[in-house]
Amino acid sequence: MPRRVTNSSSASPPKTRPHGCRSAFPAPRRFCRRAASRKERARLSAPKSFRAPIVIFAKWWPHQFLGSWRAFTMSKRLCAEFLGTFWLVFGGCGSAVLAAAFPDVGIGLLGVSLAFGLTVLTMVYAVGGISGGHFNPAVSVGLLVAGRFPAKDLIPYVAAQIVGAVVGAVVLYLIASGKADFSLAGGFASNGYGEHSPGGYSMGAALLAEIVLTFMFLIIILRVTSGDVPAGFAPIAIGLTLTLIHLISIPVTNTSVNPARSTGPALLVGGWAIQQLWLFWVAPLLGAALAGFANNALFEKRPGVVVGTPA
Repeated sequence: MPRRVTNSSSASPPKTRPHGCRSAFPAPRRFCRRAASRKERARLSAPKSFRAPIVIFAKWWPHQFLGSWRAFTMSKRLCAEFLGTFWLVFGGCGSAVLAAAFPDVGIGLLGVSLAFGLTVLTMVYAVGGISGGHFNPAVSVGLLVAGRFPAKDLIPYVAAQIVGAVVGAVVLYLIASGKADFSLAGGFASNGYGEHSPGGYSMGAALLAEIVLTFMFLIIILRVTSGDVPAGFAPIAIGLTLTLIHLISIPVTNTSVNPARSTGPALLVGGWAIQQLWLFWVAPLLGAALAGFANNALFEKRPGVVVGTPA
């Protein structure tokens, strides 16, 4: 049988990229469809002289939308940090100011310690998935040193935490001042040393206590969030750690381990609270930085090293 010869001009045209996508590289089908539809709408709905600018705009606006989305994501993270720090100061300091010495049924040192731990535990569960649940400049610094947090986000996070702490202290003051015999002379749950320490501890003792306790707080945070523990249990460990820290150090400094928590009440009390505030920034930040270095040096996995065996 003679071989059938087909005309090359009648052969089917070569296949092209679907949906009007002319890129030489493969692209997801949905993106090709969206790009084609934008161009098509611009081509059909505009006069010829305006087609080119509108097509350019159709290509440009998704990038602007994505930029706004990223900014909105940072806004949500900062709102989460604000809300978490507000709750920590309002709930923790509020328990000390309003309920610790309430006649006959006051919650005392144990209740205040538990209140601080519960504020962190509840807010880490509530908004930790949005911002990471720092609520503390020392935590942000420790995570930064450990390589778990970007440096560009540090200042916005710290600013949101300070604002949240100040607003929490102001709201607490508005409530507490509704009592006839209320006075800021009692300290308003501010942190202090020397004559302003609940137990009369010296500046050196307060400095060492804040460094060591913040160091341990950050070590525990870094380890329980490292992926080596079952998911979902980290907030419990973090909240209980903060409770334990308060049980140890309320008699020493009224417990800070959080510069934002110290700043909120101190701004309202003024005087000695402002003068001694430096210690409750320096000590927690130093302890947190040391914890970040120690975690990386001692506990982070290295390639080729089996966990649990000598390097």
